[in-house]
This record gives sequence, C-alpha cells and structure tokens, in this order.
Amino acid sequence: MDSLKEQRPLSVSELTLQIKAALESDFSSVWVSGELSNVSRPHSGHVYLTLKDQDAQIRGVIWRSVASQLAFDLRDGLEVVCRGGIDVYPPRGAYQLIIRRIEPLGIGSLQLALRQLQQKLAAEGLFDPQHKKPLPRFPRRIALVTSPTGAAIRDFLEVLRRRWRGVDVLVIPARVQGEGAAADLVRGIQAANALPQAPDVLVVARGGGSLEDLWCFNEEPVVRAIFASRIPVVSAVGHEIDVTLSDLVADVRALTPSEAAELVAPSAEQLREQLANHRQRLSAALRGRAAMGRARLDALAGHRVFRRPFDRVQELSRTIDELDLRAGRAIRYLLDRSRERLQGAAGRLESLSPLGVLQRGYSLTLRTEDQALVTDPRQLTIGESITTKLAAGTLISRIEHKEAADH
Repeated sequence: MDSLKEQRPLSVSELTLQIKAALESDFSSVWVSGELSNVSRPHSGHVYLTLKDQDAQIRGVIWRSVASQLAFDLRDGLEVVCRGGIDVYPPRGAYQLIIRRIEPLGIGSLQLALRQLQQKLAAEGLFDPQHKKPLPRFPRRIALVTSPTGAAIRDFLEVLRRRWRGVDVLVIPARVQGEGAAADLVRGIQAANALPQAPDVLVVARGGGSLEDLWCFNEEPVVRAIFASRIPVVSAVGHEIDVTLSDLVADVRALTPSEAAELVAPSAEQLREQLANHRQRLSAALRGRAAMGRARLDALAGHRVFRRPFDRVQELSRTIDELDLRAGRAIRYLLDRSRERLQGAAGRLESLSPLGVLQRGYSLTLRTEDQALVTDPRQLTIGESITTKLAAGTLISRIEHKEAADH
C-alpha cells in the first residue's frame, strides 16, 4: 500500500501511449527481412500482410500510396526485406510495421518447393490440355469433396440450388487444411471414382486462405489423384488470386466454390430464356416462310396462265398450224427439187448408156464364148465365133480375117 501511495498507477491508455511513444521513437526506421504470409489487398488499395521467420511474426501494412508504386506482386512465401517504422494501435494494444519500402529478397521455402513440384509434374504432362475432360451439359449427380463445416459447401449449394434443382449432390467429407488433409482429399477423390453409380462431375473445393492453409492442394498425392480420376474434376480452391497445383491439373478450374456451381450446372433461368428465344425465332421463321408461300401463291394465282388458261393453248395451236403449213411447203419444195435432180441425173445416165449409143447406129462386139467385150483384134483368133449386138438384134459371126489398126 505504501508503494501505491508513493507512485500513482498508470491507466492502460497511459501505459499504451508511453509504449507507443517509445517504440515509434526508437524504431522509427528499421530494416526487417522475412517471409510474406496472409497477403491481402482489399478494395481500399492498402496491403495487409504478415512478415515471419522460423520463430516469430509481425503484422505489416503498406499504405495505398506506396503499394500502387510496387514493381512486383506480393504473394505468400516471398522473402523480402522491408524498411519502415513501428506503429502502435492503442484500441487493440497491438503493434505493426508500417512499410515504406519493400524489395524481394528471394523465394520462400514453400514457394520453392511448390515451383519444383510444378516443374516436375509439368514435365510428366499432368497439366497438358490434351488430358482435360469436358464437363457434361446436364449433370444428374455431383460429388463434392470438401469440409462439411466450411463456407465452401454453403456457397456451392446455395448457388447450385438457385441455378438448377435437377441434380443430386453427394458430399464426401474431407479435411481441407492442416495435417492429414492431403490424405483425406485423396481418399475422397478415390471414393467418388469407386462408387457403383459414378457421379457425372467431381468438385474439390475450399475457401480462400494463405499459402500454408492451401498447401494440401499442392501436395503431389492430391495432384496425382485428380489426374487419375475417371470423373471430370472441377477444382474450386481459394479465391481468384489463389492458384494451386490442383487447379492446374483439374479438368476445369473455378475461381471460387460459387463459380464451380455455375460451371457444373446450367442456369434454369438462362435455359428458359434460350428456349423462349428459340421459340420466338422459330415462330418468326415459320411465319416468314408462310408469308413467302402465300406471296408465291398469290403471284402464281395472278399469272396469265391461271387467269386465262386457254389463251396459251390457243397460242400453241396457232403455232402448230403455222409450223404445219411451213413443213408442208418445205416438203413440197424438197420434193420438187429432188424430182428435178432425178430427171437431170436420168438424162445424164441415158446419154452415157450403151443402149443409147446403139440407137445411134453403133454396135458392140463380144466373144461368144465368154461374152467379153472385144476392143482389139488381137483378142480373137481366126475361126473364133463372135456376137455383135445391134440396136434391133444380135448377129453371130466367125472370124475369117483380122487386121490391126495402124497407129
């Protein structure tokens, strides 16, 4: 009691303010190195993070004015060196490092391990697009491997229920963080593939977190189990900025569990709109075809052949009569010409006929034996019989003498 009288006790606020003054004075500008964890960048543009080493950690903040000028991205596992000052926040009695400058120092051990495993699996072809299986358009059964108490299952089911009710969801419980989580995930994936009635889609999901929180989704057994799955796998791990090896090996990556529900199931509202649109387009097309048909029928009905059908028959009849007359004239002309040519040919033939020559007083001498025409006395011998054809008859003679013509 005497000591209390000699020295007045400090209030919590007074003590905190003294600590604040001492820390901010003694540590107004310090260099600190460590590994980044729990990096977050809200809409304000400020960056909140944890700087840690093997034995301790300290919260840090980079105000928007400094964060907007960074030339590299801050991510969990990155080793950095920072310069800043210690700031005390009295309402919580907590201190943090206000970072005014930050430079990358190297890559963290977890990040290094992740990079090495990624390179190894990529070399084996586990991330090749040719191995990706398509998602069914209208799944009937979906298997969901996740924590049954996490926000991921709630977000997934809520979106799925809003979009499409014609699907059954089988939840396969698994730890999604900490020791044993990787083994749980592998068992869940294998169990889904071993079901007698295999699901149409398998979703592996959890909410966001730090690199350490999501590390089980980077472990090799989980990645290989996803690759070996006969069922198409959707990986919905973390938030948009979180990318795990499970995301890379899965057939489809969803940025969040909510987006996974949008990817695996169609939207009933969108389908109704599409059906309505198709119905309108089909109806419009049918009305257009009907209108075109009516227009063609009207055009045909107004055609002369339908209004006065016998006009065409009469025109064709007149054409046939004209053709008949022209054909008759042409035939008569051709007959006259042919008759004239025949008479001329007969006259010429008559003038060349041997009988015509005989009529003019000439005769033909033939050997009686073979009726060969005689044109040279040397064809005959003395005493041989010859036949002489005249216009009015035939003479039989015998050769008594012959003389050759003088040339």
